[in-house]
Amino acid sequence: MKKLLCSTILLALAILVPIPTMAGVNISIGIPLPPPIVFESPPAVIVLPDTSDVYVVPDVNVDLFFWNGWWWRPWEGGWYRSRYYDRGWAYYNNVPRFYFDVDPGWRGYYRDHNWYGHRWNYERIPNQRLQQNWRSWHNNRYWKRQGTWGVQSYQPRPKQQRQELRNQRRQQYQQRPEVQQHQRQRQPQVQKPRGPQQRQPQVQRQQQKRQQPQAQQPQHAQPKGKRERGEGEDRK
Repeated sequence: MKKLLCSTILLALAILVPIPTMAGVNISIGIPLPPPIVFESPPAVIVLPDTSDVYVVPDVNVDLFFWNGWWWRPWEGGWYRSRYYDRGWAYYNNVPRFYFDVDPGWRGYYRDHNWYGHRWNYERIPNQRLQQNWRSWHNNRYWKRQGTWGVQSYQPRPKQQRQELRNQRRQQYQQRPEVQQHQRQRQPQVQKPRGPQQRQPQVQRQQQKRQQPQAQQPQHAQPKGKRERGEGEDRK
């Protein structure tokens, strides 16, 4: 009998223990991850003009950026980031703010060595050098202040023009079919908080419930012909 009881307990534990693991797998399955990008060696990058130190890998047919210590890539309307260029991707529930500074035609400019009519002598930066220097380059504004991103005789765009371009690119991005489809798929999973107008009827009902007993308390009338104690004593 004891052996049967012990066997039953061990079987129950074997069934129950994997449950958290399986739950974690189900959660990750709900958010699809982009396919891996295979590199024979660590990729070189170039820095994009008119950006705040946004680097891109020009030798692959997908957009793969490096910015602020992370690798970034869009896929099927969503964004993913990783500390590594070839693995470890995690879903990023937003559009990284650097993206609207990126000119959508950068591949053509890269191919022609021409940035808006100016010779673009971009520098291919090995991955090791990037990892060693990206932070100091950002703090010193190296590419903008010293090299003007490698574009000859180029003057950076005024602040107002840059902002107008950001707004235009943001609108164009929101109109992409894959972005709209991704937003529709993710929207049902977002639980909207209840606003003040939705909470107000419940608060009013609670106040009415507290006030109701006081308003409905019966008034006890004195029986006719009887006097309260003390009434008329001064007349004696």
